[in-house]
Amino acid sequence: MQPTLYRSKGNLVNSTMEELVTNLHIHSSHSDGTGSHKSIAQAGLNANLDVLILTDHNVLVSGVEGYHKKGKQLLLVLSGEEIHDKSRSPEKNHLLVFGHSRELCNFSENPQILINQAQRENGLSFLAHPFEDSLDIVAEKAYSWVDWNVSGFNGIEIWNHLSELKTRSKNWVQLLCYIFFPNLYSSGPNPLTLEKWDELITKNVKVVAIGGSDAHCLHMKKWIFRKKIFPYFFHFKCINTHILVPELLNGDLSNDRQMVLNAFRRGHVFIGYDLPAPTKGFRFYAQGKNETALMGDEIVLNKSITFQIRLPEPGECHLLHDGKLIKTWILQDLCTYIANDPGAYRVEVFINYLGKKRGWIYSNPIYVVSKSIR
Repeated sequence: MQPTLYRSKGNLVNSTMEELVTNLHIHSSHSDGTGSHKSIAQAGLNANLDVLILTDHNVLVSGVEGYHKKGKQLLLVLSGEEIHDKSRSPEKNHLLVFGHSRELCNFSENPQILINQAQRENGLSFLAHPFEDSLDIVAEKAYSWVDWNVSGFNGIEIWNHLSELKTRSKNWVQLLCYIFFPNLYSSGPNPLTLEKWDELITKNVKVVAIGGSDAHCLHMKKWIFRKKIFPYFFHFKCINTHILVPELLNGDLSNDRQMVLNAFRRGHVFIGYDLPAPTKGFRFYAQGKNETALMGDEIVLNKSITFQIRLPEPGECHLLHDGKLIKTWILQDLCTYIANDPGAYRVEVFINYLGKKRGWIYSNPIYVVSKSIR
């Protein structure tokens, strides 16, 4: 995979970037979810989201992209798909694709060809839940990504809300506890996924991290007992991908759609666990001699780079350089660090919630380079 890096000029980061809360990796009744697109959009409005990206299995549902309104609130719905080879045994290599306009599941047999086709269609591709455990007590398999020779994908899903349930539930007691008290289970991305992501970005490869809900709103039935397992609204209040854009949604579908896709393509996004506390307002940027860089950007090292991190409220903030922790701030909401070395710098923030330290915010990297490689 060839590195594709971007730069923001001037004070764009400080003064004009707007924030849209996006939930993605959502399944409807068109595949193995239970909700209609209208009911899912209503749940998104009730959760105060700005963007929903639907990704049914192996089907690009047409005619659903557009806006839903609640008073003055505007919600943009986009359509993508989660593509995998159904004939493969065991079933692996699920790829999230959005931004394209032509069905691509016919290319699912070969992940590299599928990624290449997504590129040709101007679509974005992300490796879905690349590391996950099986949940054998309910015969749920692990749908991990196993073909690591592929290149050209835009990024990976570092935090999958439903997949995490499989990792946390080691027995029936834990599983039932999390089903009935879902606020308890989520703690952070799979460490193996973070390790693989760091391995990729330290090779000067741009790999955009996203967070997905993997929402299905499954219905559990046992005798006279009925329960919805994680309604869409619950997922939408949890793992979201926040995107930074030049302006808020203006109701022009073509403009807004492209603006959202550009933010994902450039890595101007961070993952927020919004259930413990809202993550809106987080910022991470770097100031060089003549330029400012945002998450996902490249910035040229000229003696030193000053990083600034702003949190919505005080938390435990970690700054990582090429996957290694270099600085920790405790209970601060504004953090500053001067760096003298090139590499990929990213931020992790933790918060205490229901008696446990949990992952709260995960930024995309800022790439500090000795000289521009463009």
